[in-house]
Amino acid sequence: MNIGILGKKVGMTRLFGDHGQVISVTVIEAGPCPIVQIKTEATDGYEAIQIGFAQKRENSINEPLRGHFKKANCPPVRFLKEFRTDNVENFQLGEQLTVEIFSPGELVDISGISKGKGFSGVMKRWGFKGGKATHGAETHRAPGSIGASASPSRVFKGLPMAGRMGGKRITVQNLEVVKVDTEKSLLVVRGSVPGPRDGLLMIRKAVKAQS
Repeated sequence: MNIGILGKKVGMTRLFGDHGQVISVTVIEAGPCPIVQIKTEATDGYEAIQIGFAQKRENSINEPLRGHFKKANCPPVRFLKEFRTDNVENFQLGEQLTVEIFSPGELVDISGISKGKGFSGVMKRWGFKGGKATHGAETHRAPGSIGASASPSRVFKGLPMAGRMGGKRITVQNLEVVKVDTEKSLLVVRGSVPGPRDGLLMIRKAVKAQS
């Protein structure tokens, strides 16, 4: 079972360890996340729970969603995500998942959408060193030749070139939970996480730590 919760990135700061060392941490506002739907093998073909995050005004949702939330007896939420599990009988509709499911020292996997960088060249996107800067060189940040001579006379698929950078789903694994604040629903983890401030995050117990 790899259940987690949803949250949003508040920002980064630093803490001091027991021996005075500086620890860079990310503060995440995680939960509470109501269980909006429970999916079973008999009705849906697989077992999972659907949870929500960030309350939303009721008059801003359509009628089908209004009935969906009413069935779970929970207020409308902005985001809905599913977590696969083999033990759906351990959960109840409308139950709230909070940061209490995590503890300090535990490892978590955090997924989010990375910051979009727009259309970027090969030096920024792939780390190309670029052309000469002096001695009359006229191409400084160009990718250079991409051909493959007479054979096979084509450009190979997957060749690093300029293009859209960022804006992709990224998962950072094995981040240590430094602090859990149950009163303010805050989760403090060591290191950085994907996405901008207020970006949606999915926090789960680390898969590799469980194996």
